[in-house]
Amino acid sequence: MVEIRQEHLDTPAQGGEDGAKYRLIYAKSKVYVNPTVYARDNIPGFVTIVKREALASTYLLAWIPESLLTEKGQEEWDKFLRTEERPPIEDEDEDGVLIDLPTPRAETYAFSVPLTSIYSLIVQPPSLSSWYGSIGINLTSGSTLPTLYFHDDESHSFTLPSKPSSSSSEPTSYPPPPSLAGQAATGRPITSWGGEDLLSRLRSYASLLRSNLQSTLYLVDPSKSDIEAHSTQLFSDDVVDEILARSTYANSHSPVPAHRRPRPLSVGNAPPNPYSQYSSVLHRSMPMLPSTPGTSSQARAALLQSFANITRATRHAAQNILSHPLARPIVPHLPDPVKSLVNANGDLEWGSWVEKGGVGEFESARVYLARWARIVAEEGERARRREAQAIPANAATSTTEETGELGIFELLHSTANLPTPKSSRDPKHPVGVEVLSEWFDPEGRPTISIEKLRMEIFRRGLSDKRNARRKLWPYLLGVYAWDVTETERQSLWESKVKRYHEIKEEWLGKPEVFDRQDVVEERHRIDVDCRRTDRTHPLFANQESSDTTLDLEKQQFRCYSTISPSSNEVGAQSPSNEHIDRLASILLTYNFYEKHLGYVQGMSDLCAPLYVVAGSDEPLTFWCFVEVMNRMKQNFLRDQSGMKKQLSTLQQLLRVMDPELYRHFEKTEGLNLFFCFRWILITFKREFPFEDVLRLWEVLWTDYYTNGMVLFVALAVLESHREVMLRYLVEFDEILKYCNELSMTIELDTTLAQAEVLFLSFQQLVADMDRRRIEQNASATEGLRHRKAGTKSAPEVAYPELSEELRELLVARRA
Repeated sequence: MVEIRQEHLDTPAQGGEDGAKYRLIYAKSKVYVNPTVYARDNIPGFVTIVKREALASTYLLAWIPESLLTEKGQEEWDKFLRTEERPPIEDEDEDGVLIDLPTPRAETYAFSVPLTSIYSLIVQPPSLSSWYGSIGINLTSGSTLPTLYFHDDESHSFTLPSKPSSSSSEPTSYPPPPSLAGQAATGRPITSWGGEDLLSRLRSYASLLRSNLQSTLYLVDPSKSDIEAHSTQLFSDDVVDEILARSTYANSHSPVPAHRRPRPLSVGNAPPNPYSQYSSVLHRSMPMLPSTPGTSSQARAALLQSFANITRATRHAAQNILSHPLARPIVPHLPDPVKSLVNANGDLEWGSWVEKGGVGEFESARVYLARWARIVAEEGERARRREAQAIPANAATSTTEETGELGIFELLHSTANLPTPKSSRDPKHPVGVEVLSEWFDPEGRPTISIEKLRMEIFRRGLSDKRNARRKLWPYLLGVYAWDVTETERQSLWESKVKRYHEIKEEWLGKPEVFDRQDVVEERHRIDVDCRRTDRTHPLFANQESSDTTLDLEKQQFRCYSTISPSSNEVGAQSPSNEHIDRLASILLTYNFYEKHLGYVQGMSDLCAPLYVVAGSDEPLTFWCFVEVMNRMKQNFLRDQSGMKKQLSTLQQLLRVMDPELYRHFEKTEGLNLFFCFRWILITFKREFPFEDVLRLWEVLWTDYYTNGMVLFVALAVLESHREVMLRYLVEFDEILKYCNELSMTIELDTTLAQAEVLFLSFQQLVADMDRRRIEQNASATEGLRHRKAGTKSAPEVAYPELSEELRELLVARRA
């Protein structure tokens, strides 16, 4: 048996006596906590039962993430796995192994609580709609612990090979009871899923009462009032089988034919039928029915009631199936009585079944259908591209329209007879550091124009090898001067470095400023955000080493984060390291540089990639961040006027480029485009993998076509999924959920190519409308001059007026 020594647990389980021992008596692996709805964020761990051996022994229920055990080494892993492998036994051996229980941290969701502080358990067994069973834990204090999800297909104890039975006794009847047969095969009690295994073990140390009011609720050591409230006998449809079974005595009348009757609970001295024993509280609490003439009438009533239940359930299932969008084509060909099952009113309201069936708006089948259709479409597009690459060069001219970059956007030009734009991007040949010798003369003065630099980066992007981005991003953002020699450029840069340190010294090492109330509040917001930003990147994922011999500069950075956020905030106690502290100091310095704007949540998402590319160079990161914020400052205005303007511009752009999708959003009350808010706010930072974000940003910073290229990228994403949205998503909440789930599924190069084509299409449409409007005005003026009395002029075509915001999209380069 394994013993645990617990340290610094801020839970009710923390012992007060020195030297208290903690004995691990139960462990189960691959029990997950799901902090978010995304599977990539799930945290695996061990659920354990621990005995605290002291003057008054107590039992604890704990969940320990695998990451904390990993920090202790493989030896700790083996101890937990050995405990999991051992069959549960009543008598605990005395051979204990002492380990140090890892210090829990808030971001790991670890907990350890006494069984006496647990009020109830919410047990959800695996089902068709939920592959993994779960257990929720409610404490007597009113708080709730993270829900535990049992991944039995990964659990060590459930994947152990079967062991031969050590017992020679054979079951007395055939077939043997499932529990006995399984136990005989494996040598340990068999349960249907991991949560049931945990409950069976908990029953050895606490009293569990399954509630009659809610079948998924288990009370732990219930009080007398709880027992009275939750032990009320209820009648369930499952009891019908029990009543019928009890009615099949000899000489009793039953409406069920003899060969279809269930086996009796007991007949004479025959052994009991193990399959007729029910484990639910309902059946155990049901009184025994005497063998009287009234029994048969009760059985008939129960049978008729069960038939009514079956009819009602069948009708409900038929209504759900026929109301599904995929059933639309076959409904007109069905008989009238069947058509009436579509809904209560007899009309084809395709969305009503979701609300009537109690299915939440976020869980409607349309969202899942849309997701499935998106995956099929993406696979089809990839297959189409592979076929296009396999076409011989001499046959390419005959398939230009089919394999063009426009795809669905060819519809935009069919009515105006405009030429089909083509994308100029070539991301397979990125710009590398080798071009620096070609683009700069020996004195460091560039031999090409800054426009040529922007064009090359827009079309090809930058290589991720040999620090190409670190060398060229400062030129692209305007941090390094362009048309000067290397000596002049270095002199200008040294002045910027000096300026950065001057701004930083406004707060660094000055307690009267550092501890000022407004600065403390800014530090609080910055510290919380930085600890949660890009924690999967190696630079920010590593925790601070235990070495306390820090140099003076590191001590200054560590001094910054001495005031930690409140421990009750999510992510507040996330571990920090030197790079997180440096990132926070850069953002705090920017707060002093841009006093009117200050720090706003989301800025850490923009600064972190710059810090990575700059190689942890603070001054370079700071001035690159200043230039990025000069472009995006409008996104972070506290009145959100900048975001409102951009979403309004995107709405107008959608109306011009895709009127059908615009009308669909209008019907679904989605014209506010809130599902695009995060895309634009931090320029798709959370929609693409980290490396793709770097490639996307450098293309946007070129301003090669327009300053608002991010809006065309957003439009390209919407257009890529327009068919799915038009066909399946009929509610705003469905569109919102669908767009949020596009994160990390968008293909970058295709999206950028489509965004370029969309801009060129927009540019051509605007030029064509302006030209036609000028010709129309000129024709009208000429007609008035030569028109005779009684003649009628040709009807004029009304061209839409473009707003100033849309025309600003045609402006490239920033002032």
